[in-house]
Amino acid sequence: MSQLKRKQYEALLEPMQVELANAARWLQHSGRRLVVLFEGRDTAGKGGAINAIHEHLNPRQCRVVALPKPTEREAGQWYFQRYIAQLPAAGEITLFDRSWYNRAGVEKVMGFASDAQVAAFLRATPQFERQLVDDGILLFKYWLAVDQARQEERFAERAEEPLKSWKLSPIDLKAREKYADYTTAREAMFKATHTTDAPWTLVDFNDQRRGRLTLIRDLLDRLPDTQVPLETFGLPPLKGKPLKEKYGALKPIPPFPI
Repeated sequence: MSQLKRKQYEALLEPMQVELANAARWLQHSGRRLVVLFEGRDTAGKGGAINAIHEHLNPRQCRVVALPKPTEREAGQWYFQRYIAQLPAAGEITLFDRSWYNRAGVEKVMGFASDAQVAAFLRATPQFERQLVDDGILLFKYWLAVDQARQEERFAERAEEPLKSWKLSPIDLKAREKYADYTTAREAMFKATHTTDAPWTLVDFNDQRRGRLTLIRDLLDRLPDTQVPLETFGLPPLKGKPLKEKYGALKPIPPFPI
């Protein structure tokens, strides 16, 4: 299947983003809470998929959570504790760029968690997620898949492109040799945590644009289809002529020369 061209992708994405805005309005009106987890291999395209969803949503309502390495204090807490603090309140959306599943993925594969810790996590997670769903949270879990050859192309692009170099870390470089290990860890994770309450959805992201459309369409189709009328605001004419800026204590810096 050929890679989707940008113009066609943008034409297909725009109406979906309108639907996302409608869904966000319904969440705000109903007080429901939405959590979407984005997991997958390095370079799969989690950031791009998240951006396509939240790009035109109110940032006060829709938050992206990408937690750094745990602090010393967080490392001594219940494992799920720092993630619970990021869950949405009524009417809000939280998009997790990696989530509590770090324990079953990178921590497992790279040796940051013991076998006992991983096993305990896999036992506890279905119960934890059932509590979230039982409390009314709409929980969706996506895993973004990419072949190793395509992954290598994207790693090379990150290494050569200054604007993307921040995405490449020493852990990424070590993880390149563990593609099969990540597959094994993923399958064990799916077996333990793919439940009726919180099922996984696997999306092919070898073509990132097509993958974003596939993921967003799936998400929209699984959300309640409830329409809330769009509130409109009239703009009466100003009472006088529009005013120009006036400066006193400070003046603007010189404009950029072109």
